[in-house]
Amino acid sequence: MAKRLVLLAGNIGAGKTSLTERIGEKLGWTTAFESVVDNPYLPDFYQNMQAWSFHLQIYFLGHRADQHLYLSELPQSAILDRSIYEDAHIFARALHHMGNLNDRDYQAYLRLFNLVVERLPKPDLLIYLQAPVPVILQRIRRRARSIEASIDESYLSLLERFYSEWIERFELCPVLTIRSDDLDFVHRSEHLEIVVERIKDLLAGREEMVF
Repeated sequence: MAKRLVLLAGNIGAGKTSLTERIGEKLGWTTAFESVVDNPYLPDFYQNMQAWSFHLQIYFLGHRADQHLYLSELPQSAILDRSIYEDAHIFARALHHMGNLNDRDYQAYLRLFNLVVERLPKPDLLIYLQAPVPVILQRIRRRARSIEASIDESYLSLLERFYSEWIERFELCPVLTIRSDDLDFVHRSEHLEIVVERIKDLLAGREEMVF
């Protein structure tokens, strides 16, 4: 298979990291993951979201642009467990919607975001992982990460609405939508095989893009 750049997208707890790991192992692709533990702004952000939302989004923009460029320049195929596009269309939008990112900072961020992404190589495929909000919330509670303790159903529902609106308009590359509550690609190898075969088909220009 020719070199490919594949991005995963989806709500918190949708299964992006798990699927990225398994596709990387199955296909021998390079994997990359979201920076959380080494993010210097997260502690301040969770203490005061209004004061630190802009700084956090700028950090993520730079970090994801670096990841995207690095993976796109590798000779081998690569998969990334969150796309740079979600930063603006989902998370910055949500921060602005909730009043944690004011109009001035939001517009300044969007101008910079658009300048950055216009110069990035296009991905070959976007995999959108989808699951009902109650299922996602249950997964988040089960993994019990301290930074996710304040996440509630209303926030996840807001993100889910923004995801649906964004995916409907996304045209940079083909989109493969997967219901991660229907396919247990973590514990059932046959389900992972279904996902992998559909990815191969789409990258080869075959098959539908939703299942």
